[in-house]
Amino acid sequence: MTGFWTRMAGRGPAEIVIAGVPVGPGSRVRLRPRAQADVFDLVLDGRVAVVESVEQDDEGAFHIAVTLDDDPGRDLGEARLPGHRFFYSAEEIEPLAEQDGRPVPGRVLVAGIGNVFLGDDGFGVEVARHLAGQAGVPGMEVVDFGIRGMDLAYALQRDYTGVVFVDAALRGLAPGTLTVLEPELPDGDDASVETHGMDPVRVLRLARQLGRLPARVRVVCCEPASVEEDPFELSAPVRAMVGEAAGLVKSLVMDMIAESATPDARDPAPTVR
Repeated sequence: MTGFWTRMAGRGPAEIVIAGVPVGPGSRVRLRPRAQADVFDLVLDGRVAVVESVEQDDEGAFHIAVTLDDDPGRDLGEARLPGHRFFYSAEEIEPLAEQDGRPVPGRVLVAGIGNVFLGDDGFGVEVARHLAGQAGVPGMEVVDFGIRGMDLAYALQRDYTGVVFVDAALRGLAPGTLTVLEPELPDGDDASVETHGMDPVRVLRLARQLGRLPARVRVVCCEPASVEEDPFELSAPVRAMVGEAAGLVKSLVMDMIAESATPDARDPAPTVR
């Protein structure tokens, strides 16, 4: 069994072409299992799924890893847990193309980060909660990571086209001032992340070391008034900016998704007939 998973773990091309349609991470497909050998084949036949990755075994065959589009535990599939993530051959999926014939644009992760026990440092967490209670942007996934830096670094290994961090940051501005940053990672090998700490630069370094960073990274930060111990309480000027920050995040996400849908120069995808 171990040998099987080792063979299946090889990362394949960014996308392949099935029935004339490019299929890659984020593409929506309909499942058509051929074997009909077990209960999963019977239950999943005809269901709509989202492609997580294209894998290639040591014999060169393609295997498409998918999670069900309507699975409430889809994040477990993205974490590669059995029962929520399934492999199919190219012949067992039907691409669901958009009107222009391209796959659905990629997903963007919105990561709320910060320590809710340190006053305004919990700003990112509060914005994530605010966004979770609103109508979302298609393709946007909001997660409250708090101070779980290691979890965030591993989450960035999924096939997101972009990530928006939301955090509090001291920049010497008036409390409540919002700033959008495009971080540049310095060279260096220090990719250590505290188990119960959150340093966005170190998280990005670790994600890069693990093998993958989204193509687009933005940080929406708010100038804090206080980062002293005051559980679950934001200062008045910072709390007043939660709604505006949520709107700014949505705007950035829509821009990232639009950019990801723009054709760019890349090698032709392998064609599966």
